[in-house]
Amino acid sequence: MTTIDDPLLAARGPEPVDPEAEITLAFENNRHASLVFGLYDQNLAKIERRLRVASFANGNHVTLKGKSEACEHARRVLEALYERVALGQTITLGDVDGAIEESARQRSLFPDSEPSRGAFEQILTRKRGSVRARNAAQDQYLRALKRYELVFAEGPAGTGKTWLAVGHAVQLMEQGAVERLILSRPAVEAGERLGFLPGDMRDKVDPYLRPIYDALHDFMDARMVERGMQTGLIEVAPLAFMRGRTLTRSCILLDEAQNASSMQMKMFLTRLGEGSRMIVTGDPSQTDLPPGQKSGLSEAVNLLANLDVVGRVRFSEGDVVRHDLVRQIVGAYERAARANKQTRGDP
Repeated sequence: MTTIDDPLLAARGPEPVDPEAEITLAFENNRHASLVFGLYDQNLAKIERRLRVASFANGNHVTLKGKSEACEHARRVLEALYERVALGQTITLGDVDGAIEESARQRSLFPDSEPSRGAFEQILTRKRGSVRARNAAQDQYLRALKRYELVFAEGPAGTGKTWLAVGHAVQLMEQGAVERLILSRPAVEAGERLGFLPGDMRDKVDPYLRPIYDALHDFMDARMVERGMQTGLIEVAPLAFMRGRTLTRSCILLDEAQNASSMQMKMFLTRLGEGSRMIVTGDPSQTDLPPGQKSGLSEAVNLLANLDVVGRVRFSEGDVVRHDLVRQIVGAYERAARANKQTRGDP
C-alpha cells in the first residue's frame, strides 16, 4: 500500500494522467491523401514510430490515437505534408522526418502562430523545385550559406553537407547571383596511385569527383550540366587545379576538405575573388592524409574562428538524413572513438 507523506501532495491528490486522445483528419483530395500516407502507408508508419502514436487510414481519412500532444504534433505534420503534395512536390521518408523536426521547432518557437513562422529554410531550383532543410542543423547551414561569403561545414557522412551546398550553388547561378560554379575535391589516393588508373587525365580524376557530379545532376538537367561544362559555366576539377587562379563572380565548393593539407587549404581560400561565395565541407573523422599530417580543414576552422564574416556549421550523428541505419553506424563509430580516447587518456 502506498502512503503519501507530503501533506501538500495529499491535499492535491494524485497527478492527473494524460488521457489518450483521438484526432480524425479528412483531406479533400483522395489522391493527395494517398501520397501523404505513402506507399503501403509507409509515411504513416514513420510518423507512428517517431511520435509514438497509432494511425488508422481509410480513404482520405486518417485517425490518430495516442497522447494528446503527440497526436497534435502528428496532425501538424500530416497537414504540412498535404500542403506540399498539393503544390506538386513529392514526399519521401526523409521529407517526413524533416516535417516532424520542422513542426517541433515551429511549436517551440511560435506556439500560437501560423505554421509558416519559424519554417526551415529551403533551396529552389528549376529541376527539383523546393528542397527544404530536414533538421535544425541543415536549416542553420542554409541560413549561413545565404548570409556569409565563406562557410565551413563539418560533420559525418549522410548529413547533406555536399548535396545542399551543390543545390545552393545551382540556385545562385540560376538567380544570376554568380556566373560560374566551381566544384572541387582533393584527389587523395586510398592505397592506389593515380598513374595506375586507366584512361587519360580526366578518366583518372573523375572517380574522385563522382559524388559532386551526382549532386549536380540532382539539381540540374543532364543536358544543362553537359552544356555548362562545355562552355565553362560549370567546372569540376581536383583541388590541385585551383593554384594560381583568382575566382570572381563564382560559387566555389571544396568537398572532402579534411583531405586537404594546410598548404592546399591556404591556397584554396586565397582564390576567393570579388563577388564570389565559397563553401568548404568535410568530415574531420574520415581523413585519408598520411599519418602525422595535419588536416587543412581543422586548422583553417581554428584559425578563422574569430572572424565574424565567416560562417561555421557543425553536424552531429543525430543530423544524418541518409538512412536510419547510417545514423546508427556513425553513432557506433563515434562512441568507439570516444572510448579509445578515454583509454589513451587523450583530452
